[in-house]
Amino acid sequence: MKRREMLIRTGVAGLGILAFPFHWAGANQQRKKKILYFTRSAGFEHPPVIRKGEELSVSEKLLTEWGGQAGLEVVCSKDGALFDGDLEQYDGFVFYTSGDLTGPTQKPQPGNPMSPEGKKKLLAAIEAGKGFVGIHSATDTFRSEGVDPFIAMLGAEFLSHGAQQVATMKIVSPKFPGMEGLGTSFDIHDEWYAQHKFATDLHVILVQETQGMRGEMYQRPPYPATWARMHGRGRVFYTSMGHDRIWNEKVFRQVLLGGIAWSIGNAEADVTPNFHQVTPSANELKNK
Repeated sequence: MKRREMLIRTGVAGLGILAFPFHWAGANQQRKKKILYFTRSAGFEHPPVIRKGEELSVSEKLLTEWGGQAGLEVVCSKDGALFDGDLEQYDGFVFYTSGDLTGPTQKPQPGNPMSPEGKKKLLAAIEAGKGFVGIHSATDTFRSEGVDPFIAMLGAEFLSHGAQQVATMKIVSPKFPGMEGLGTSFDIHDEWYAQHKFATDLHVILVQETQGMRGEMYQRPPYPATWARMHGRGRVFYTSMGHDRIWNEKVFRQVLLGGIAWSIGNAEADVTPNFHQVTPSANELKNK
């Protein structure tokens, strides 16, 4: 499908800056809300978070810019030692991470690993009401034989992926922030994660349509690709999108910023669990 045809189908051709609706920005706040964008990669380091020397990565530059336009302060870091410090200063956390963040990295990374105590502090802060957003390989973080507390908070774990390809995202929560103007579905190119260990209390927003996808890992029933859930009093949002070039797509920007706005309380949504209604067979890894 050509790019223009894709934009017409999604209903976003010629939209301009739809990514920052007024009601997402928290314009009446007494102070700017502050988020930490954390991109330490103990496993595979994805292109959007790779820094060249001291220069911020592509995604760090973009999220800082987008956040500024939305009235947010964005702090970018790869230093896990931050989680031993003052987490109260942040309204939310955005993770584009991979691997065991308490361990060594495959390639040199600025800063230090997250301590086990820092990990506990992070999860406690979210449970107490801080927002959390996971991008793409966040589900490839703290993978384990069971269900790690981080994965339990996030809502699913990465299993595998196939070749990058165009796939269909079915919108099953059209009133969630970021879904404005996108119709009932859209086709977009990315590296699509096959996930498992789904929590059943997810409020699914986008469903990964698997019919016609190339790759054995996708020969299974449709499953959640973007969702929200409550973790105690904390608002958790995740999208599997974000591998590389998709950072240039308005649709991705809109979906991500809608999730961030909801996670920090700048936008509201009904996040009643709908997992069993919209993806009832998602934890089945093969089509019957």
